[in-house]
Amino acid sequence: MLSRKTKYGLKALTYLAKRNTQDPVQILVISEAENISQKFLESILLILRKAGILESKKGKGGGYFLAKSPQEITIASVYRVLEGPIALVPCVSLNFYERCEDCPDEQACSVHKLMVTVRDSNLNILENTTLASLIADEQE
Repeated sequence: MLSRKTKYGLKALTYLAKRNTQDPVQILVISEAENISQKFLESILLILRKAGILESKKGKGGGYFLAKSPQEITIASVYRVLEGPIALVPCVSLNFYERCEDCPDEQACSVHKLMVTVRDSNLNILENTTLASLIADEQE
């Protein structure tokens, strides 16, 4: 299940992408527009800034803005920053692999085989969906 943190992060990023400008947007503006707690949103945006997805400007006229174009920001990159692994079990994760303690042979494990298929399907969708495609879908 997608966490609220990731859902709100995606909502904030699509809000910024729809503006189609590099002008900084205050947290309060995003919070009110997307109905997200300002304090929670602040922590999410800080994580996204540290990951290089957002940039910020301090002071008067400050706020957050996209560090890259919406076409360059994949949903997979946002998901990994806010949620962690895309794989449902650690033994099939590409970036966060861990061997399952209860599994003597991954190659013979039916759950492992199923989860590789699920991971690959999810990864295909998340890697090939960008912020630009999300906002294009909304505008149609």
